[in-house]
Amino acid sequence: MASTLLLQGSETDLTAATNVGFARCVRIYNSGAAAQVTLKSGSTVKGTVTLKQYECVNLQKDPAETLEGGAAFKAVSVGFTN
Repeated sequence: MASTLLLQGSETDLTAATNVGFARCVRIYNSGAAAQVTLKSGSTVKGTVTLKQYECVNLQKDPAETLEGGAAFKAVSVGFTN
């Protein structure tokens, strides 16, 4: 069964640390060269992931956790439905 993506906010970039509207699930698109996205809780790095050019992923996180990675990364809060 296919699922439908529900947009729950406006797209932003990851130039500065952002919680993407306290999102629990974030769609991230990399419009630039391969680069790394960092997930943080406060100043503690919880994890990193490298996205290649034009790659798009959905990332689950806690609402207060932040993401950062640069202007090429576009992020939006999303949900899913069937």
